[in-house]
Amino acid sequence: MSVTDRSGASEARRQAERVATNIGFGKADVGSIAILVTEAAKNLAKYATDGELILQVLDAGDRFGIEMIALDSGPGMGNPGACMQDGFSTRGSPGTGLGAIRRLSSFFDIFSMPGTGTAMVSRFWPKGFKGTSHTGQWDVGALNIPKPGETVCGDGWAWKESDAKLSLMVSDGIGHGPFAAEASREAINAFRAHLHLRPAEVLKMIHAALHSTRGAAIGLAQIDTEERIVRFAGVGNVAGVVIGPLRNRNMVSHNGTVGSEVRKIQEFEYLWFDDATLVMWSDGISSRWTIDTYPGLIKRHPSLLAAVLYRDHGRRTDDSTVVVVRRTEARNL
Repeated sequence: MSVTDRSGASEARRQAERVATNIGFGKADVGSIAILVTEAAKNLAKYATDGELILQVLDAGDRFGIEMIALDSGPGMGNPGACMQDGFSTRGSPGTGLGAIRRLSSFFDIFSMPGTGTAMVSRFWPKGFKGTSHTGQWDVGALNIPKPGETVCGDGWAWKESDAKLSLMVSDGIGHGPFAAEASREAINAFRAHLHLRPAEVLKMIHAALHSTRGAAIGLAQIDTEERIVRFAGVGNVAGVVIGPLRNRNMVSHNGTVGSEVRKIQEFEYLWFDDATLVMWSDGISSRWTIDTYPGLIKRHPSLLAAVLYRDHGRRTDDSTVVVVRRTEARNL
């Protein structure tokens, strides 16, 4: 949702109440998420340039939560910690907005650079549920945004943690709209059905499953923490990079369309370190970015990294997906 004035803040609140109610939040929790979203939207309306608010449903298996991401390209904050203290304000307001958001959130993180803007993530779980920022051994953050004007996203993504491995797939259905979304759904189904195989073999299974669709670009990665490697197989314009402590390694895809014309499926291996980060994205996100542009962002929650890449490098002319994964303990290394 674009938030540029008070009317945008009111619409954000209504949408948040609708989503929270639809996923089974009780009345008190619906009220809390409405306050949380309203405060974030008011901040965007007051201070932001090109303010954008994103709501996503979190699935913990037996319970749903909501993730709110607030983005702007405004003046940024020199000291986000001070801005979150009650009473701090640059516009003469009571100065309780960010502090209220942090208190209401089950998980909260923020990244800001003067002259660039601010990204904020808040996760809210129903009362009595001990939701966290991560699942198992991994922190995972993602954005999956349809092309402006479309109601469904033609991209898809899925991941699965098993023993010492994490498998991740990003799909970019050809074109956009419902038929592209159908191709990505079929790719996700095939991915989940063949997780016991290595990425190149899974990609072959997806290729067979997509013959009746318009096809897709696919990237598949498998992180093996015991062998300390990332195996990757890709066809089409899904990109990926392993951001490591010593160097970054861009992952290689071959040309083609999965489900239609695939000349070569090849698996590559890259070194993996405990404090490494894996980023994969569809071509709705430009590949012309470097993590060095954002000092300190690599240590923030993956949702923030995904959000900043979408804000600054999203093309806005196509579906956009970016997924970031990191070992949970890596944030403290």
